[in-house]
Amino acid sequence: MKAALTRAEGFAQSYGLRVPILMAPMAGACPVSLAAAVADAGGMGACGALLMDAGGIADWSQQMRRSSNGAFMLNTWIPDPDPVRDDAHEARLRDWLETWGPDVPPVDLGGPQFADQCAAMIAAGPTVMSSIMGLYPPDVVTEMKARGIRWFATVTTVSEARAAVEAGADVLIAQGAEAGGHRGAFEAKDALAKSVGLFSLLPAVVDAVDIPVVAAGGVADGRGLAAALVLGASAVVVGTALLRSPEAGVAPAWADAIGAAAPEDTLPTRAFSGRLGRAIANSYVTAAAQPDAPDPAPYPVQRALTAPMRGAATKADSIDTMQAWAGQSAGLAKAHPATQIVTEMWEDARALLA
Repeated sequence: MKAALTRAEGFAQSYGLRVPILMAPMAGACPVSLAAAVADAGGMGACGALLMDAGGIADWSQQMRRSSNGAFMLNTWIPDPDPVRDDAHEARLRDWLETWGPDVPPVDLGGPQFADQCAAMIAAGPTVMSSIMGLYPPDVVTEMKARGIRWFATVTTVSEARAAVEAGADVLIAQGAEAGGHRGAFEAKDALAKSVGLFSLLPAVVDAVDIPVVAAGGVADGRGLAAALVLGASAVVVGTALLRSPEAGVAPAWADAIGAAAPEDTLPTRAFSGRLGRAIANSYVTAAAQPDAPDPAPYPVQRALTAPMRGAATKADSIDTMQAWAGQSAGLAKAHPATQIVTEMWEDARALLA
């Protein structure tokens, strides 16, 4: 217990933190208000920059620095290969999705470019750049390290962990299958078949590598934090546990569903984006899992196809068709200010470890 506490405190100090708690970089749910609150509580704020262009990344980073003196992380996805398009299947999907929401226009896959995002994140100079769905290219890693930016690589298996260490990662984020939102598997096809729970994944990764490991997935209170540290983690990533805070600003129906969810009330699904992610098992997610539902298109085609439905659901505050990401410990999330959530989580964990 003492060794776990000492390890966590040392890790926090090395990144200018008072508590070993990192906000999950939740794309679409990472307002500066939430990141600043986490940082002000002594943790690390975060931004999921997947949907941002270079200007958006720069603007978020500037606002963060105006709001808090704390550390923050910037994150984006490593791109998948270009999707194989199937016009006939996409037409069937559009017809099916229109039974759940507005008309679905043909898909336009334009959006932020990965290289531009990487350049913008490096220019912003965060404490940490984290990756998910793969590894940053060597030239990005070289430039990142030249600027003194640490690389936290998200991994979901022991083999991914070893590959990340070999590629130069400074810290690993071991993401268990309990985690809400997208599964960080390097290969989309492996995301479900190689889903490993955190309490099996974490000690195996810790034993396999010689760099610090941060635990992600299902950590929503002091008990989960203490347990992760005992299993060898140096810190934890917290996402769903923060989404009911006023600073998160998520749709009320989403926040209410999180608070009411039992662990079995979430499901892994490709129905929103084409990439596997864990969400509240609402009417749409449940229907999409039925045998007669059309298979999702690959990422990011499915994400574009579901955009009208998702937008309408948020506007109407309708949980039935909302993209309501949530981890299996969602029911532990409290509707408290984010600073209070972070502070109490660490205080409770310290009491257990002492």
